[in-house]
Amino acid sequence: MPYPEVMAESVKKVEATRERRLRETFPRLTPQEKKALLESYHPDYRSETFRPLAVGPNAGQKVPNELADLLEAFSRIDPDTFDLSRVDYETDVLIIGGGGAGTAAALTAQEAGTRVLIATKLRWGDANTIMAQGGIQAADKPNDSPVRHYLDVMGGGGFVNIPQLVWALVLDAPLVIRWLEQLGVMFDKEPDGTMITVHGGGTSRRRMHSCRDYTGMEIMRTLRDEARNRGIQALEFRPAVELLLDDAGNCVGAILYDLETEEYLVVRAKSVVLATGGMGRLHVQGFPTTNHYGATADGLVIAYRAGAEMIFMDTVQYHPTGAAFPEQILGQLVTEKVRGLGAHLVNCDGERFIYELETRDAVSAAIIRECTTVGKGVVTPTGMVGVWLDSPMIDLLRGEGTIRKALPAMVRQYERFGIDITKEPILVYPTQHYQNGGIVMKEDSSTSIPGLFVAGEVSGGVHGRNRLMGNSLLDILVFGRRAGVSAAQWAKAATLGTPTLRHVKEYHEQLIRAGINTDRISPLVLPDYTAPHTRIRRLGGVPVG
Repeated sequence: MPYPEVMAESVKKVEATRERRLRETFPRLTPQEKKALLESYHPDYRSETFRPLAVGPNAGQKVPNELADLLEAFSRIDPDTFDLSRVDYETDVLIIGGGGAGTAAALTAQEAGTRVLIATKLRWGDANTIMAQGGIQAADKPNDSPVRHYLDVMGGGGFVNIPQLVWALVLDAPLVIRWLEQLGVMFDKEPDGTMITVHGGGTSRRRMHSCRDYTGMEIMRTLRDEARNRGIQALEFRPAVELLLDDAGNCVGAILYDLETEEYLVVRAKSVVLATGGMGRLHVQGFPTTNHYGATADGLVIAYRAGAEMIFMDTVQYHPTGAAFPEQILGQLVTEKVRGLGAHLVNCDGERFIYELETRDAVSAAIIRECTTVGKGVVTPTGMVGVWLDSPMIDLLRGEGTIRKALPAMVRQYERFGIDITKEPILVYPTQHYQNGGIVMKEDSSTSIPGLFVAGEVSGGVHGRNRLMGNSLLDILVFGRRAGVSAAQWAKAATLGTPTLRHVKEYHEQLIRAGINTDRISPLVLPDYTAPHTRIRRLGGVPVG
């Protein structure tokens, strides 16, 4: 038994209830039950963890305290003294972010006949894209349709999603799958070549296409290889710390920070695509996160400072199944595909307490309820709490060997710690996973700032207040491709004015007028997990921490 004695007794109860659970059907939540569950237990309803912004386009609207701290902060750049006369790079389309959205945008922008330059914070491909395991949604089977997909997305988002964006998402989905196949993505298929699809939470049809449980990694590998083969240039370890606007208010480039030389670089561009991802590394409300190391809300900060409006930033997605044991992988994603294949969520007594494929917000709230009010969580030796994800149910339901075939990454992840997920359950608890909202965009990925386009997790509106599984990989590709086309079209007609940092100076003045006296600076760029007394690293001459 890989689990310590304090947990082993609960594992025996899980094993004892499997035979009965094989025969039972767990009821779905009614709309009234779901509403009550969310309002009582979902972290979004803890009002003290949010505050209204004092400045900017969304002044008066609530966002998480951790994000507000970055938005209500001063720039790393002094707008009065920074020298914009020196230009280090010039291009037609500057793409900020080297994940799936940015790379997809680079490919379509280049195809449209423009010069493209990618600037990315870490290595090209170090993004949440490679960490997406479960799959990508597309309604391309005879029993499905974009209309059904549309209704699922709207329902999952609370029916507040921007309809035009949802329609663009679902309409382009089958085209994206075909495009990925043509580029070389190896999707799971039956021997006759038929795509294998499974259910995700909140879906009415099996439309999840996957590459085992390496889907995001396979997509990112393919996109990056294609971009490299086409000669697209990427500046690695150079995050953007400010956007440049000209005297007419058009976005005409960005200031990058070289993490290796600690120098600032000026990039002039005729259009800019912002594809910087989300804010998982802010650890909203102290939750662990599934996100990669660079997910620190940089894109939100620099776009908001430039005048771009945000939407749905009062809601955060917590993935129901983040690893809760062993603590070496605390918060790491346990893909929803595990539940899609048939694993049960059970409490310390081996009893199911929620239908596993409810939407993520509902499942997360139910797990929190079980571990708090109900008191049926499983406690680890160090005091962590969670519930069991009974993965061995998959082989019992679908035949021995299914887990190892469909979830090789999950099997290996736990084997390192002596846990065999084909025979033993996994302890899980919600983990911060996704930024539901972001910068407001239109169907062509344009924003309210002329010349600035957004794609992927930094954008907002398509998912409403809760994203369904498999729609993030779809989102980055649909709107990444659209952003590339739109940015290229804009660049071909653009006339560049004089670049300025006037918007940064005006934002600083707003902070002062609002009485915000702080030494905080943003964007954060990299999280810092060191103790305060050991923080000696500096970024651009500014102490970190």
